[in-house]
Amino acid sequence: MPFIFNFGGFDPGSFGGFNGAGGQGDAGYTPPPPRPKKARKPRKPIGNAFTRTLINLAVTLVFGLVYFYVELPAINLHAEEFYVFAFLLCAVYCVSAVITSGFRGDGVKGYVSFVKKQCTVPFLAVIGLIVVIAVGAAASWVVLRAGAYSELLPIQSGDFTSEIQEISYDQIPMLDADSAARLGNRKLGELADMVSQFEILPNYNQINYQGRPVRVTSLAYGDLIKWFTNRSEGLPAYLIIDMVTQEAEVVRLNEGMKYTVAEHFSRNLYRHLRFHYPTMMFDTPVFEIDEDGIPYWVCSRIVKTIGLFGGTDVHGAVLVNAITGESQYYEEVPNWVDRVYSYDIIMEQYDYYGLYHNGFLNSLFGQKDVTLTTAGWNYIAIDDDVYMYTGVTSVTSDQSNIGFILSNQRTKETHFYPCAGATEASAMESAQSQVQQMRYEATFPLLLNIADQPTYFMSLKGADGLVKMYAMVNVQQYQIVETGDTVAECESNYRKTLANAGLIGAGDAEVHAGELKEEHGIIAEIRSAVVSGNTHYYIRMEHSLGYLDFNAAEVPRAVLLDVGDSIWYSYVLDAASFPENGIVTAKNFRFEGEEAPTNDFPLEETA
Repeated sequence: MPFIFNFGGFDPGSFGGFNGAGGQGDAGYTPPPPRPKKARKPRKPIGNAFTRTLINLAVTLVFGLVYFYVELPAINLHAEEFYVFAFLLCAVYCVSAVITSGFRGDGVKGYVSFVKKQCTVPFLAVIGLIVVIAVGAAASWVVLRAGAYSELLPIQSGDFTSEIQEISYDQIPMLDADSAARLGNRKLGELADMVSQFEILPNYNQINYQGRPVRVTSLAYGDLIKWFTNRSEGLPAYLIIDMVTQEAEVVRLNEGMKYTVAEHFSRNLYRHLRFHYPTMMFDTPVFEIDEDGIPYWVCSRIVKTIGLFGGTDVHGAVLVNAITGESQYYEEVPNWVDRVYSYDIIMEQYDYYGLYHNGFLNSLFGQKDVTLTTAGWNYIAIDDDVYMYTGVTSVTSDQSNIGFILSNQRTKETHFYPCAGATEASAMESAQSQVQQMRYEATFPLLLNIADQPTYFMSLKGADGLVKMYAMVNVQQYQIVETGDTVAECESNYRKTLANAGLIGAGDAEVHAGELKEEHGIIAEIRSAVVSGNTHYYIRMEHSLGYLDFNAAEVPRAVLLDVGDSIWYSYVLDAASFPENGIVTAKNFRFEGEEAPTNDFPLEETA
């Protein structure tokens, strides 16, 4: 008998979709109909149309004020950040309008139609701004306006030997910004009452101060907590680094500086400027001091002169008193201001001239007379102004210079001096090779006139970043290199090498041997001694390391001199003694305002 399973009344055909009779049974499963979707209730708009508009405007205004306070965009059609600001305002208004009007519409098309209806005005504003940007950019396009770009920087050709005079040792800046920073940090570290609370801003700006090339910078708060505890008094001092004597001085103020780039909120310099001059565009502010030692921020006003966005130039500056916050805009800045035009603006404008003065196509094809500035720059003081120096090289070669430019950083007066020779980088390598066993590093060179020879002068720094030696390299024959522990020794060695090479006469080989020089200064120290039965007065002038030797038998009026007197003095500079490190023979003097005697004060004669 076969074995039979009994499912106890279980019928497989009773399950829907499973039928033992091939799906033709009566027990098939029919799924229930889907539930109808609930219609989403449209969100109710807020108030009437007028109320919603007021809300949207209020939200946009609040956002705009916060954004303006934080980002400080110039309200100026020439400023690119203005368009970002405007686009964001339009976007915020649209979002607010959609929210306050309720999300209404069927499907994607319905929502798009709804959004367009609520944002018509901002949408038209955005379209208008885009048109303005496109037209302004086209009007600024260098391809179309190459001639205008090439005329941004007026260039005057000059003669190096006749226009660039030899400068005295106490006018040659011997420190770069890095060395100045090291000296400044070391000086601040000596002041126990400041070093724990303040830091030094890293921007050491070179200026002329009381006839001396110096670098100046402001203090900054150590951190936010130290700002909070010291902000009521402000920053108590600034630093001056003498670029000749390499002395660092902390100048304490009777009243602290309260308006600086290190401040926060409304006293922050950038915010202070923007609130007072909302439409002006500014270059990076520069810290300077006037002849009385009052600290200022020089804030150059940037303008666009070609189309909307091209032809960056400077038109005057705003001077901000760092102590009081008082500010004034000058189209022509006072003479004590040294830096209105930054090096990058001057170099950019010269590059436009060098590239496009023969047309845009020539800059790509043919490249006749196409020139560019070299990769570095430096500063030198001439007639109480600071000039930026940089070399000029042909666009087809980077191994030699064809000349260089000197540009007044206050007026932008620029002279080009043709002088074929080595690039600054080549000169630096030549100087370093002279002392390669020392592994000194050369600073970017200055261009000096030594015996009517264009000469690169540079300092040689050790591993500690401080100046150890000096080097001079002939621009036209950069294999002529000499070094020295002092500037005077370096020049003496350099002149002798020039004479041996036949570039100068034997009479010019000594360092101005026997030349009578006249200079002005304030007496800082007086000493006396009896030498060979005669009384000698040894006078040290401010900002000088050497002494003037007045023999009372020859200059009996020397007994009248006192510390603090402002005098004109003449002295003989010979090869054995130099103003910055020795004793020089003084020939005569006269007090400030006193007329020079015709015979007793022979300024033009030679000893």
